[in-house]
Amino acid sequence: MKSIIFVAVALLAVAAAAPVEKEPSKIISYVFEKQPEGSYVFKYETEDGTKREETGVVREALDAENNLQRVIVVSGSYTFRNDEGELDTINYFADESGYHADGKSIPKVPVARR
Repeated sequence: MKSIIFVAVALLAVAAAAPVEKEPSKIISYVFEKQPEGSYVFKYETEDGTKREETGVVREALDAENNLQRVIVVSGSYTFRNDEGELDTINYFADESGYHADGKSIPKVPVARR
């Protein structure tokens, strides 16, 4: 009888410790506008403060062989809840030089001293 009670208590403890799945936040605003030449604006926000805003602009740039190419330069930001439950914002842009992001949760590269 003691072993049945022990097993029941153990199962109850395991069930209580199981992670509870959180309901996804509802989207409270959403915009996507695309222009015929390829430029766009995209943004959304959820009820918990999570959001993203992005703009893409078409421009011409030289490729590695010095040929003119159409590229989309992207810039924007996103805000999310970090592990401490605080809102954290990352700002970014991407162009022919690569992807660049900045925010308090992104480690900073130390500047080399000469």
